[in-house]
Amino acid sequence: MINVSTAPYAALLLRVSLGIMFLAHVGLKLFVFSVPGFVGFFVSLGLPAALAYAVIALELLGGFALILGVYAPLIALPLALEMLGTIVLVHGGNGWLFTNKGGGWEYPAFWAVGLVALFFLGDGIFALKTARKVRA
Repeated sequence: MINVSTAPYAALLLRVSLGIMFLAHVGLKLFVFSVPGFVGFFVSLGLPAALAYAVIALELLGGFALILGVYAPLIALPLALEMLGTIVLVHGGNGWLFTNKGGGWEYPAFWAVGLVALFFLGDGIFALKTARKVRA
């Protein structure tokens, strides 16, 4: 059973925490690895350099959109696909635990599940632009 009086606050908590995590994640790419370093990593995987820039943009804009509640459920889906992509292309062969060398796939998998849950749950309270109308 869903507690309809607290579910909007749960969505807010999930939305904002996921958004903060994405801003921290993209901050690592920008300020620790550097943009050229991150692009070089993508190229070393056989991926186009342009895709690295798209990931940076998705995480930066997506993080802010989640925090502010701007079409959050719709933004959550491409972010979840990105996390699944990191499992397939980067972390999947490193084992389950994210503490493994190269990082395993437990963390991006959990992140993807949280994003899909947000998609189903909705924007929550205090969203600037809701993805769908709430019916009473």
